[in-house]
Amino acid sequence: MLVDEIRIQLFAGTGGKGAVAFQKVRLARGPTGGDGGNGGSVYFEGVPDVNALMPLAGKKEAHAEDGRDGRGQFLDGRGGTDLILKIPVGTTVTNLATGYAQEIEHVGQRILAAGGGIGGRGNFKFRSAVNTSPVESETGLTGDTPTYRLELRLIADVGLVGLPNTGKSSLLNELTAAKSRVANYAFTTLEPHLGAYYELILADIPGIIEGASTGKGLGVKFLKHIERTKVLFHLISAESDDVARDYKIIRNELENYNPLLTKKTEYVFLTKSDAVAPQELKKRLTVLTKHGIQAMPISILDPTSIDEVKKILNKIKDAK
Repeated sequence: MLVDEIRIQLFAGTGGKGAVAFQKVRLARGPTGGDGGNGGSVYFEGVPDVNALMPLAGKKEAHAEDGRDGRGQFLDGRGGTDLILKIPVGTTVTNLATGYAQEIEHVGQRILAAGGGIGGRGNFKFRSAVNTSPVESETGLTGDTPTYRLELRLIADVGLVGLPNTGKSSLLNELTAAKSRVANYAFTTLEPHLGAYYELILADIPGIIEGASTGKGLGVKFLKHIERTKVLFHLISAESDDVARDYKIIRNELENYNPLLTKKTEYVFLTKSDAVAPQELKKRLTVLTKHGIQAMPISILDPTSIDEVKKILNKIKDAK
């Protein structure tokens, strides 16, 4: 199951303690205490894996390493190792205390999420002309401990939308190397699936139901992923008894959630065209045309129609 939102508290490392130590050589009793090492910091780093949030889903906390304490003979403590949390590109990280939000936009992008504490000074740093044998030192500072909300919104070139059981997963599997589960049921699946058609990323958005924009079913959990797609492939099943109604349900949900979604480039496909008689297919296409909807009949069993879909994808690819 796709994990697209988590909450986690981060603990950057605490700085190590400075040491109090002195030369052991007779007549040279000067201070030699080293500084404590800095605590490790916590970073978020973008990766292409859309499932990268899953390992963090069961964690409430994540800790970077503390800095090591200083030692004698001017030996500073080792700095704590930074913690790098891998998160998917398209994830917005929000500091819940400050409200500051930033998005991971590309692979390898790194955001400092929690700064490590500075190590304390050893007594060598406190020497002076009037204090040649200082016994002062410092403890290390505590690292940052912010709590973040991480929210993924898929970044895809083409989003496949439609009511449940319109053939989105089957089309994705046909066009890409994706292995989405396919079944003949009238309720929505629980997670989006991604596939690649050359350099185009296609997202199979789980079936939206009427009322999704107001929270019915899984509601905005799916609709929010459509915001980041550039082009919509709107699928309507030829087996429907009212294809115009089905089209309007999806368009209304998009409009209610975010009117900008209806401004995206849209291609409409009448899927499962092999499942109805030719005269019935023609009637459904005529109904859509009367409502100002130009739809292309397709079937994954008809290579010619799939080639037409690929031509559209090639045009989108060439325009990138």
